Amino acid sequence: MSNSSSIRHFLLLALADTRQLQLLHFCLLLGISLAALLGNGLIISAIACGHHLHTPMFFFLLNLALSDLGSICTTVPKAMHNSLWDTRDISYAGCAAQVFFFIFFIGAEFSLLTVMCYDRYLSICKPLHYGTLLGSRACAHMAAAAWASGFLYALLYTANTFSLPLCHGNALGQFFCDIPQILKLSCSHSTFRNIRTSLLGVCLSFGCFAFIVFSYVQIFRAVLRIPSEQGRHKAFSTCLPHLAVLSLFLSTGCFAYLKPPSISSPSLDVTVSVLYLVVPPVLNPLIYSLGNQDLKAAVWILMSGPFRKQ
Repeated sequence: MSNSSSIRHFLLLALADTRQLQLLHFCLLLGISLAALLGNGLIISAIACGHHLHTPMFFFLLNLALSDLGSICTTVPKAMHNSLWDTRDISYAGCAAQVFFFIFFIGAEFSLLTVMCYDRYLSICKPLHYGTLLGSRACAHMAAAAWASGFLYALLYTANTFSLPLCHGNALGQFFCDIPQILKLSCSHSTFRNIRTSLLGVCLSFGCFAFIVFSYVQIFRAVLRIPSEQGRHKAFSTCLPHLAVLSLFLSTGCFAYLKPPSISSPSLDVTVSVLYLVVPPVLNPLIYSLGNQDLKAAVWILMSGPFRKQ
């Protein structure tokens, strides 16, 4: 029997057991990471440099791109390192840091998606009050609240998880430090200490989800009242990127953590986790850039700028 005070490192799950597959996984993760860095980096640079994009919607999109970059940079580099150097070790402190930053960025992203839903609600349902209710100060406060909620939730969950005594070794059944896998190592009676934190997370998540559903019900009702078909299409098209990103985030997250135990298996868990970790950060910039002509033009100008100077 061991406890958390005697554990100095954890053993992560290896993505492959042969050297060729390890190098293949390294190359795939490297390509995915570079795609996410490029896409989100272009979004951030285009919004920061394009003065005509300094609006509430693009301000929240810039924050969303930052959270996407943070989430993929928290887990994927360590997995790439382990695949390249054929190792499974991660230090106890490194595991705690990975858990903290993963929850921080994921929690902030969900909060930002909720705030972006409020932005769409005001722009369609209360357009005359949009500028008043979403001024620069209000946007800054809402973004700060989103990041602060992610930080406080991550701090609470990480502290609660790593205060549990661990009685079942140090091998995790995942390629990154995932809280459900860490809880499997804890003493059976001590897991009840996490119930309060879990209930808090469920309540906060359900509150955000309920607000999103309520907002989109109001948005759809307002869109259907628009007399012209062109007006309805234009209003609804502004919500499509947010709906697509939100659906991708929720569907991959729910399937990763709420799938029935009967269909769970180590290989499926790893596959779903990879999709949950890397697919949204890679696809979110593409979804928003394809769905918004102003952003697409700004990204194109940013990319073609060096060539035009030549």
